[in-house]
Amino acid sequence: MRCRSLLSQLRSLATTSSLGRIIVLTGARQTGKTTLAQRGFPEYVYLSLEDPVTRPEYSALSAAQWRAGYPVAILDEVQKAPSLIESVKAAYDAWPEVRYLLLGSSQILLLERVRESLAGRAALVELYPLTLPEMLTEGWRNPVPESRFITWLRNGAGTAFTGIPRAETSHARSELAFRQYLQFGAMPAVAAGELNEPERYDWLSAYVRTYLQRDLRDLANLRDLTPFIRAQKSLASLTGQLLNISELSRLAGITAPTAKRFIQYLDLSYQVILLEPWFRNLGKRLVKASKLHFLDPGIQRSLLQRRGELTGAEYESAVVAEIFKQLKNSRLPVNCYHLRTADGREVDLLLELETGFVPIEIKQTARASASATRHLKRLEDILDKPVLHALLVSNDPQIRSLGDTITAVPAPWLLAF
Repeated sequence: MRCRSLLSQLRSLATTSSLGRIIVLTGARQTGKTTLAQRGFPEYVYLSLEDPVTRPEYSALSAAQWRAGYPVAILDEVQKAPSLIESVKAAYDAWPEVRYLLLGSSQILLLERVRESLAGRAALVELYPLTLPEMLTEGWRNPVPESRFITWLRNGAGTAFTGIPRAETSHARSELAFRQYLQFGAMPAVAAGELNEPERYDWLSAYVRTYLQRDLRDLANLRDLTPFIRAQKSLASLTGQLLNISELSRLAGITAPTAKRFIQYLDLSYQVILLEPWFRNLGKRLVKASKLHFLDPGIQRSLLQRRGELTGAEYESAVVAEIFKQLKNSRLPVNCYHLRTADGREVDLLLELETGFVPIEIKQTARASASATRHLKRLEDILDKPVLHALLVSNDPQIRSLGDTITAVPAPWLLAF
């Protein structure tokens, strides 16, 4: 069992914040919500609402009965009993000693009930697949260090990286974990080391089927899954690219409105990241289409039944997803965009901090070169804040200075500790 970055945040939230009396922990299925809740909150009674036999009994309890029988509890799969949230709200309002941790496997819980009933009363926490630092922890009791990247951002992102990654004793483990992440993704079950390679592939295939049969049914209640399956596979082949509804409609054989709805389902269930374009400078001709990335490379490649080397777009998506997860866990005030101009200049990932921007180019190359940084130069002509520092993230094992404010860094070294 890997320790999770959110553990200390959840414990602190539950004990020091007024919003911590009700915590909503949501995220994709099988990301470890139940394990994290039970390990992190052993003093809470665990109640699962998955069982359709016992679910009506819990739903029928009044607020007073909840306070008397279950004043401090974990309620798992609470989206399956939405009426119960009203009882939780009533107990919260009437008795200050009640505390609940609500678990749900999709944002539909958040959108339909929590915002309506628990606004101002609950803290929302999202759990994603494992990050590289979490994959490198030895066990549940080991705290998760921040990656070099997050520490660098926290310190202002104004300095260049230095050092010899391969001379560091931890780098070999980081490279191995990163290769495993690219091949199998970072879902806890496949990262635990208990499954062999064929079993990992089987688990990922089963996960895709479970998602279709359970999460999608909760979200959309689709009678015919065939169009969605085609759309899901088509999107997996388009990861790392600009979102083109017309192209998706053509590949999947569905209408444009249906394509938009299916993308929303994947977004709500934590399967994809929709990276918004940066276009605040109205005087520049900038592309305003979102860029789609799958949140987990193992699931994305399982959809396509791919087991060989990653494409450049798949590699980009894997790195973007890892950075996205680490940023979410860190709770740093950083906004994520991509940037593309009408004449073809593009930045794979544009991070906006309060003081400026960090543009990031992502290349699968084993040798970083200055030619790969051409889109990272003269961005001040487009952006409305200064560029703090630009990064070229790749498989090159060396750190290279490619300009006054441009540094090439190895992906496994940057994203680990």
